Amino acid sequence: MTTLLVVLVALPPVLFVYAYFGYPLVLRMLGAGRAREPGFSGKSEDPGLPVSDWPSVSISLPAYNEEARLSGTLDALLALDYPKDLLEIVVVSDASSDATDEIAASYADRGVKLLRLPERGGKVAAENFAAPRLENAIVVNTDATIRIPPEALKPLIRVFEDPLVGVASGRDVSVSSVEDEANQAESGYVGYEMSIRSLETRVEGIVGASGCFYAIRRELHEPPFPPQLSRDFASCLIAREHGFRSVSVDEAICFVPRTASLEREYGRKVRTMARGLATLNYKRSLLNPFRYGLFAWMLWSHKLARWLVPLSVPIAVLGLVGLAVAGSRVAGGLLAVVVVGTAAGFAAMRWAETGKAPGPVASMGYAFAANVAGLMAWGRFLSGGSQAVWEPTRRT
Repeated sequence: MTTLLVVLVALPPVLFVYAYFGYPLVLRMLGAGRAREPGFSGKSEDPGLPVSDWPSVSISLPAYNEEARLSGTLDALLALDYPKDLLEIVVVSDASSDATDEIAASYADRGVKLLRLPERGGKVAAENFAAPRLENAIVVNTDATIRIPPEALKPLIRVFEDPLVGVASGRDVSVSSVEDEANQAESGYVGYEMSIRSLETRVEGIVGASGCFYAIRRELHEPPFPPQLSRDFASCLIAREHGFRSVSVDEAICFVPRTASLEREYGRKVRTMARGLATLNYKRSLLNPFRYGLFAWMLWSHKLARWLVPLSVPIAVLGLVGLAVAGSRVAGGLLAVVVVGTAAGFAAMRWAETGKAPGPVASMGYAFAANVAGLMAWGRFLSGGSQAVWEPTRRT
């Protein structure tokens, strides 16, 4: 019994160290030297992938009440360095109730198309509605909250010269407005996540794409997908099921504004992780290493191991309680540390929310909030709760 309790107590640190440090280290070792192989570098200009004619591209832009941002987003998309006769831009209004539709319609003379859902269904429902109406071979999914620099599209599309590439994900760069320096810790995590995707590209391929900016072959994108799940995560799983790789393209940069506050980021994490868990459950066959090999191991390591960290913490606390009741002074001391640490975490989270916390405190608050959000997401997933109706994260 004591051995079991010790295992429960050790579970969170073991999972954390493996998921955030051990897994990247193993990826680095596996990918050493492979970066020079065509298709495994994370670069779009591999010598083994000659560029012929550019493929036709449809940009799908779901939008719900984006009147404040839509004009800037469309101007940026129209400025992309890509042959205009091969580029289709489609705004998919999720039954917007503001001026979103009127703004999109005002760009009709510049080639922008507008589709409107008769009633709100969420982002994936909007993409399902648009998919059979898109005309081109490659579909690029993006949203109204980010900015894509003019030179970023060609690198993203160029990798499709490799017939084994089914999905290409852009590289998120977290930025802040001059007026708002809140939630700076988000930037560090985004940079870390992008580095992991680059390593995964060298080994086998990424296990999840950036919902802000990714491209997918039309035949993989067109079949309807359950609207309560996460299509950007599932895109890589669908590609693998069909024998394709998914890659991260370092030069395909998109600028993603940080959320205006830690509170909003917390809500976003609960939603995205709950959807992610439901999506992984929906595609759980991909976790079978006997069928999917390295990809299954990467899916276990990148997604499930991380998501299990917050779930394992209350289990470890129960283990500490059991050991303390059995007379272990060490367990009693650790239990006291957990109580103090939890109080400090809540305090750091509140301080970080003000936007005035020092960097280390803000990082602590962000990490603590992420773990609390993880617990809430597990609760939502295990209880069968879902959030099918899309509520976009409003960013500055």
